Amino acid sequence: MESMWNSMSPQPWSFGELFDALRQASVYHIVIEIVLIVFIIRLLLTKSYPIEDDELTEAEKDELIKDWQPEPLVPDTPEDHPGLQPRVVTDQTLTTLVVNGKEGINMGTLNFLGMIGRNETKEAALKACRKYGVGSCGPRGFFGTLDVHLYLEERLASFYRVEMAILYSYGFSTVASAIPAYAKRGDIIYCDEGLSFPIQMGLLASRSNLKFFKHNDTDDLQRMLEDQLVEEKKNPKKAKVTRKFMVIEGLYANYGTIAPIAKLIEFKYKYKVRIFLDESYSFGVLGETGRGVTEHAKVDINDVDLICGSLETVLGTMGGFCAGSNYVVDHQRLSALGYCFSASLPPLLASAAHAAIDCLEADPSICQQLQKKSIFVHGKLTSIPGITVSGVPVSPFKHLRLTTPSGDYEKDATLLQSVVDKALGLGLVLTVAKFLKDEESFPPPPSIRVTVNVDLTEEMLVTATSILRKLLKETLAAHH
Repeated sequence: MESMWNSMSPQPWSFGELFDALRQASVYHIVIEIVLIVFIIRLLLTKSYPIEDDELTEAEKDELIKDWQPEPLVPDTPEDHPGLQPRVVTDQTLTTLVVNGKEGINMGTLNFLGMIGRNETKEAALKACRKYGVGSCGPRGFFGTLDVHLYLEERLASFYRVEMAILYSYGFSTVASAIPAYAKRGDIIYCDEGLSFPIQMGLLASRSNLKFFKHNDTDDLQRMLEDQLVEEKKNPKKAKVTRKFMVIEGLYANYGTIAPIAKLIEFKYKYKVRIFLDESYSFGVLGETGRGVTEHAKVDINDVDLICGSLETVLGTMGGFCAGSNYVVDHQRLSALGYCFSASLPPLLASAAHAAIDCLEADPSICQQLQKKSIFVHGKLTSIPGITVSGVPVSPFKHLRLTTPSGDYEKDATLLQSVVDKALGLGLVLTVAKFLKDEESFPPPPSIRVTVNVDLTEEMLVTATSILRKLLKETLAAHH
């Protein structure tokens, strides 16, 4: 017991042992300790000075207040700004709209398959409204999940022939939430310069390393992928933990062009890149049965890692969805902000979307009819002097852009808007495509967006394109 107590008691030390320890210590260790000791001594000896509290006199305060000019909460907006002049729709049918009291052929909305005017979707929405009311009043994880949401998710997965689908309440937030749910800081995302604004917001939210390649230019993309391989060989350790993604659109909203999906899938396996595909405008439009760009290009949908889409175009409701494998899609239920923290889709809209998919699957020929009419309209618009038609013939929307723009964005947009305004007076409803040119990474030139509805007759299409051709020729001739 006594020996144990002696071993636990502090042992005396000598200066000789201290000097031996100093001699054995490394030079940088001694330098650091000397610097710390000097700093502590200086800190102890430095005098502290009280902060002088010089109060302003009343005269000085009045002078400062007199000179102060507060900034306005919002910038001055001209009275003729388009945002202050809304175009009010008071009635609509399958083929026409009444805008500001004037009726015209509808070639301005995205109701490609006419689902908004169908009795099946109306009845489904009314039935759900009587049963559930008009809203859900909660996110999916907090008593906002209703049976109609689960039915619609199953229906979407079945239509796309994938394992799972997940439903969002707002189309914009779908892809903007899905991308940052997977891609994080340090990852690399290869992005097409033509991506739409919602996708750009998702890219920014991911905080990943963004690499933009020229629109639909597979050679430019391959060059970037090859450059990345060279960089990875320089630092293999970092390369092992760096994930690579590719974000594309099936049918580009800003251009009406189709992604070369077959070539991109080839790159996926060659360069180990995951593909995120947004089908907001190709879902229900491309392919023999409307299953999108993968069916159009005859490639396996399972080669795409994640598909995002919107319910706000061909289905004529609200919301969005993601589809793919169980492993990939289920991750969003706890990681996608738009899913976790937004009130779920109103049940009447989910029921209407379900009914719209049933209509589409029951009669897939409407997709082929839409494609034929889109090709017909494309042919009618391609020979207008001074106008370039952006988009492939099969696309149900076309962007009409000036062949030789002035270089002044607002001036060109105003010129095209004058054509749209005159068209309404002649019985044709169109719109100038809206872009946030100061916010977008690569803002496209201003354009008149012309959309095709499957319910429009050939006579209506001829009348509409004739009006548009005449107005464009007259306006451009007067402008020059």
